[in-house]
Amino acid sequence: SLVGSEMCIRDSHYGNGQCVFISIAAGVKISSFEAILGPKTPIIRAMPNTPAEIGFGVTAKIANNNVSKNAIERAEKLLSAIGEVVSLNSEGQMDAVTGLSGSGPAYVFYLIDALAAAGHKQGLEKELAMKLAKMTVLGGAKLAAEPSAVPEVLRVNVTSPNGTTEAGLKILMNSENGLGPLIEKTVAAATERSEELANG
Repeated sequence: SLVGSEMCIRDSHYGNGQCVFISIAAGVKISSFEAILGPKTPIIRAMPNTPAEIGFGVTAKIANNNVSKNAIERAEKLLSAIGEVVSLNSEGQMDAVTGLSGSGPAYVFYLIDALAAAGHKQGLEKELAMKLAKMTVLGGAKLAAEPSAVPEVLRVNVTSPNGTTEAGLKILMNSENGLGPLIEKTVAAATERSEELANG
């Protein structure tokens, strides 16, 4: 919990008091905590992701109406120690956050493995293919993370007409079974599972 005062520390009954609780439990709604701690309890629900381990995470948060503006600011400062913090418009968005950024690092790790395996199949040594795949994803992510960067523009800039990149993108950008539809199904499946967990 985010301690708001010495009274919070001394009080043995934390619920319905001044203690602000921050939850990072996947699939557990604010209402579930209110049922346990009391309806007047200040609660912030947050969803970080694993790059938080190295300070490059992104955490989405939503608070109930009992959380003061000052407590929200303190929570944002606390959570920003592990990366970026974004605010949601409604708790219902948390399932989509879980499907996108919560589970997303695993998708990226799998992409790295797939790129490396594809490079190995084309004749590269496994270690070299893995290094190329890791650095390609890292470099691409850093370029895309620039404040003025637009991923679509970056993609177009590296795609010469009738060149090698265009040949590869024809496979990835297939409207029926390319990467776009596959990622859409992937995020949807994770989002639906998050909804199932939230609904018991």
